[in-house]
Amino acid sequence: MKIRLFLLFIGTAMTLACGPQASNPTQNTGGAAKDPSRKLKIGFSMATVKEERWQRDKDAFEAHCRKLQVECPVTVADNSADRQANDVDNLLTQGVDVLVIAPQNATQAAALVEKAKAQKIPVISYDRLIDSDKIDLYISHQVPVIGRRMAEYALAKAPTGNYVMVYGSKTDNNASIMEKEQLEVLKPAIDSGAIKIVADQFITDWKPELALNFAENALTQNNDNIQAFVVSNDGMAGGVVQALAGRGLAGKVIVTGQDAQLDALQRIAEGKQSMTVYKAIIPLASGAVEAAVRLAKGEPLTTSPFRNDKIAKDVPAILLEVVTVDKNNLMDTVIRDGYAKYDDVYKNVPEAERPKRP
Repeated sequence: MKIRLFLLFIGTAMTLACGPQASNPTQNTGGAAKDPSRKLKIGFSMATVKEERWQRDKDAFEAHCRKLQVECPVTVADNSADRQANDVDNLLTQGVDVLVIAPQNATQAAALVEKAKAQKIPVISYDRLIDSDKIDLYISHQVPVIGRRMAEYALAKAPTGNYVMVYGSKTDNNASIMEKEQLEVLKPAIDSGAIKIVADQFITDWKPELALNFAENALTQNNDNIQAFVVSNDGMAGGVVQALAGRGLAGKVIVTGQDAQLDALQRIAEGKQSMTVYKAIIPLASGAVEAAVRLAKGEPLTTSPFRNDKIAKDVPAILLEVVTVDKNNLMDTVIRDGYAKYDDVYKNVPEAERPKRP
């Protein structure tokens, strides 16, 4: 199966993953709009690059800026909302034409949007949704779908038993969106008594070591009688698998994830992690850069409304498709697409047990 990825901003229109289309012209009156010959400057404020996927975002963003001959200063806040605030001040001082923010704290980042808009600088909320209706664009993957895919997979593989829910950071809207969708999928099974959620927790900064500690405690409190860990990303899934391995349970309990990190793909190939949700990073990063260029030039975007439940308002959005990956389709997804290499994915699997090379 060849994954069909959306290539954004080609020609005069963009392909959308959901919802009715709506034009969202920018009101930017900055230097780019007044002087089209001036080289554009797009500032990218990132919360972190500690996880593999965020390093991929940074690399892809910078690569597309180079391709379009756009200047793109990038800052990394190391999971500190205060540092990100300083980073944004610095980027605005540099005279960026557009500000792209992957927020550390969705609520606090609303103040950063206000600062930029006060200077008539368009703002793009990247991957993580900022709690502001002033953003010009929210570009991400189908976060609600990601949450549902995890819960649906777990329920199909473990239709009865005890469940543990391992959510992401409470300050990240993505974690709350996935929590809502996961519980909606699981609700009928919970109500019928088929499954029982015996532990749940939001994990600060999505830290694997905290997920490990939480998983160990959940296992202890339930005498290892757990059938599924619904884990909201691959980094935390690594911590959960480590906890399970310490009790001889790795591969015997369902463990979900997202991001298709290489270590997660290796765990899936080994049978230790059950699944991940593959989110192609290059179209996301490239789409953000191209959207920023359009905003800087005062050109309209084609978007769909996305409801931010935290502020009870719709924001303009572009959401990309996602794909469920498990042991059965590693070859037909991440490897065939060139996202990960065969030898890397199956590094820990004996040659005789590997599938045939592509």
